[in-house]
Amino acid sequence: MPVPAPELGSYQYVPETKEDLPWADLVTLDLSKYSTPSGKAELAQELLSALRNKGFFYVKNFNVSEERVNRQFALGREFYELPLEEKMKYVPDHAAGQLNGYTPAGSRLINKENGVRDRVELYNVPKQNGFFSQEYPEVVKAYLPEIEAFQRSLHSEVLDPLFVLLALALELPEDYFTRLHVYDKRSEDHLRYMKYGRYTAEENAKLAVWTSGHTDLGSFTLLFRQPVAGLQIREPGSDQWKWVKPQDGTLTVNACDALTFLTGGYVRSTIHRVTVPPKDQQHVDRLGLLYFSRPLNDLRLRTITDSPLLVREGYTQNEFEKSGHEPPTMQEWTYAKQKWQRAEQYYGDEKYRTAEIVPGFQEKVYDEPQVLAGY
Repeated sequence: MPVPAPELGSYQYVPETKEDLPWADLVTLDLSKYSTPSGKAELAQELLSALRNKGFFYVKNFNVSEERVNRQFALGREFYELPLEEKMKYVPDHAAGQLNGYTPAGSRLINKENGVRDRVELYNVPKQNGFFSQEYPEVVKAYLPEIEAFQRSLHSEVLDPLFVLLALALELPEDYFTRLHVYDKRSEDHLRYMKYGRYTAEENAKLAVWTSGHTDLGSFTLLFRQPVAGLQIREPGSDQWKWVKPQDGTLTVNACDALTFLTGGYVRSTIHRVTVPPKDQQHVDRLGLLYFSRPLNDLRLRTITDSPLLVREGYTQNEFEKSGHEPPTMQEWTYAKQKWQRAEQYYGDEKYRTAEIVPGFQEKVYDEPQVLAGY
């Protein structure tokens, strides 16, 4: 007899900070305008401006209800309340570059002098399309149909429109990028429930950041509103770190490495990090809900040569091509970078932080050597 799914209950968000922080000034794309040709053309230019100038932006009116989002946060809460020994049953082979499943906290020494380790836990659920075999705890298994429906909605209601707008902005056929990001084909997209455990005030005083400056490796990352401030972007041009404000009814979206490679550097994969929260929020854990979009695994990351705009602007080679290296496939790039991210590492290890991930791509140091890799 089937075991009934446990009740998720409601999810309570903590209050936003009252501190006056230097917030980033980001564009908001209103997808309610997407249904008309003129609205779509306007949004395409807004998206292009956001990608060129900041790399981060907000999206509103994306047709995924707040109730559905809240249920995913509640599911993440239930997962992290499981005993550690239960969660440890679902740890993937990090040494092979695998990341679907559970990653426990404490794998990184983030302050060598004081011995402080990270308190970041990850739980990744891949696309439910038959390509990924994975075991799940009962609390997650009971909700897999709902998780799949949620993932598919993120594709149809958010990602597909963004990819159409990007194609229009680059003067490409509307389906150019949607054909490279199909839910039912093999790619390393995943939904992530991410918990930053709190530190004491004394511990926070010894830390500069919780995760160092990094870029994401895929196409777009979707971050659902999370009221504990901590996310910062390094603004292109000024190189100043600015806080990203949680906005009601929005998604925060950032462009990632794969789009930078495909556009020869025209689209910015913006550097970001998670820093110590404001003092009025340091007493709570920080639970995040994210979706990482990635191109099909067999796509080779060559610069798109079909875009009249990229050709006119002179963006015809990415860093692999400029150095005479064959660009990797998306699968090769994903597993190489994930393997690098999860390797054993130490505070201030500059050799590690600037390692060659794949031939033709060398990692960079984006801020102080306090935390040694992004997530």
